[in-house]
Amino acid sequence: MAKITASVFTSHVPAIGAAMDLGKTTEDYWKPLFAGYDFSKQWMKDNKPDVIFLVYNDHATAFSLEMIPTFAIGTAAEFTPADEGWGPRPVPKVIGHPDLASHIAQSVIQQDFDLTIVNKMDVDHGLTVPLSLMCGELDPKKDAWPCPVIPFAVNVVQYPVPSGKRCFMLGQAIRKAVESYDDNLNVHIWGTGGMSHQLQGARAGLINREWDNAWLDKMIADPVGCADTPHIDYVREAGSEGIELVMWLIARGAMSDIVDGKVQGTAPTVKHRFYHVPASNTAVGHLILENN
Repeated sequence: MAKITASVFTSHVPAIGAAMDLGKTTEDYWKPLFAGYDFSKQWMKDNKPDVIFLVYNDHATAFSLEMIPTFAIGTAAEFTPADEGWGPRPVPKVIGHPDLASHIAQSVIQQDFDLTIVNKMDVDHGLTVPLSLMCGELDPKKDAWPCPVIPFAVNVVQYPVPSGKRCFMLGQAIRKAVESYDDNLNVHIWGTGGMSHQLQGARAGLINREWDNAWLDKMIADPVGCADTPHIDYVREAGSEGIELVMWLIARGAMSDIVDGKVQGTAPTVKHRFYHVPASNTAVGHLILENN
């Protein structure tokens, strides 16, 4: 059967992608941030998955205010980097895994989660920046991402957005779906977005280092309690865009220590943890967990 062996968590700040694309990674402002991913790039080479299930949010490229699905799974054979207003990022196109994606959709919907099936869409920085951070800078003319990727878009832009508890439960359903797939695949699940940041209003520029790290501690050691974090806490403590953290709970819920909504198995191993502020007025968090 297929199996989820690890989860990766990272912010997906668009300016990070721009810094990579414009050759600014060694500048004083950016160098400490990219140093935090040196371990991760080597870890990816040493622990190459067969498929990445990547949870992110679309930023008005594939979807608009005319139609915003709460949960959408990409089932296409490939996905083109989106033009977000200044041209597509110079990164390889994303190759999908239609068979596994369709299987997950079938299984998760039968577990009473309503997914939107997307057979064609472009993918923006929410998906490509995490890939770049973990895989390094690639030439789209001659390089490829190391494996197929299944995009899974979550609405954390237009209210109402899903709760952390709902996302945590969805992660468990995704793991069940993966494990029922009749092929021996090594699958990584990634949760992206966050951490604390607010892009508008009187609190624009808000970063809450203490809250971010306490939330990370809780997600690792008490994921059930973390999933119960009220929506208002994210907004009050982590800013209006801090709600993106609920997407991390999808990946955490998919880890093997979570059984029937409770921690009942061996805790995953923390392979790497990193936190840095600021990155274009955003707090960057990063974590790698391996199943035992």
